[in-house]
Amino acid sequence: MTHPTDAIPVLTIKGNSLDDGPGIRSVVFFKGCPLSCAWCHNPESWKASAEIAFDAKRCVDCGQCRDVCPEKALSKSNRYYVDRNRCTLCFACSDICPSQALEQVGHPMTVDDILAKILPDQPFFAASGGGVTLSGGEATLYMAFVARLLMALKARAIHTLLETCGSFDLERFMALVYPHLDAIYFDIKIMDSADHRKYCGLPNDRILENFRQLREASRRDGKPLLPRTPLVPGITDTPENIGAIADFLKRLGVAEAALLAYNPLWHEKYGKLGLDDPYKENKALTAFPDGAAVRRCKAIFSCAGIVLHE
Repeated sequence: MTHPTDAIPVLTIKGNSLDDGPGIRSVVFFKGCPLSCAWCHNPESWKASAEIAFDAKRCVDCGQCRDVCPEKALSKSNRYYVDRNRCTLCFACSDICPSQALEQVGHPMTVDDILAKILPDQPFFAASGGGVTLSGGEATLYMAFVARLLMALKARAIHTLLETCGSFDLERFMALVYPHLDAIYFDIKIMDSADHRKYCGLPNDRILENFRQLREASRRDGKPLLPRTPLVPGITDTPENIGAIADFLKRLGVAEAALLAYNPLWHEKYGKLGLDDPYKENKALTAFPDGAAVRRCKAIFSCAGIVLHE
């Protein structure tokens, strides 16, 4: 049964995805994440609350937003246009902006709201072996809500998959969420706990223990569990880190894993949110990675006997 009055923050729902699980999929991107990874492609997903974003490239300087703002928080003299100390997030500016240069990031949605966006694509799921992927941010911040959504999807025989950073209460997850999932994509980014705290905001002890426990559950019931590692230049793609991850997976008897190519196009999102980009001068993190580093990482996994998921 759905609870139509319960709503949680959703960034967007992306249809026709071919990169987030088998077949054609709809991906629900939840807002809010316990981590704050330095290379995050979706920094707008960190906060669980709604935000205002400004894209200077879209702005036509019509002035309507400045006229309507009750707090006078918008000015071309502001470094990122929006004075976020003044802004009360009334979103009058984004509502009136004709070019969508100002945009509300994150909208409350109920289970019924999400289903209304997803269900029209159900024929594509059935024809392609696809389904619905829950991503983010981090969907497990909202376990009771996610459980209701998953039950509604399973009642319609839709394949369900979770993409997770792995930092969650495992007991609650196993009780509420796990029974309604068909597959899990689980990120293992950095093996050294101090480095994980440095680059992701939290140590990784809980993440690694959760993966160990889910690996046992996967062996027991056959539910696919795919570990994934993003290849971030100089941070996660070092021989030491990739070797440590490969050894960890090998000890657990993992036969298949995924290495995710790095995409540097996330940098411009920082300015849109009024944030300074600490890596804008880092040449390695602002360019597409060279093929040699990717091949080296693949070779390390191959030597450990781990097949790479394509």
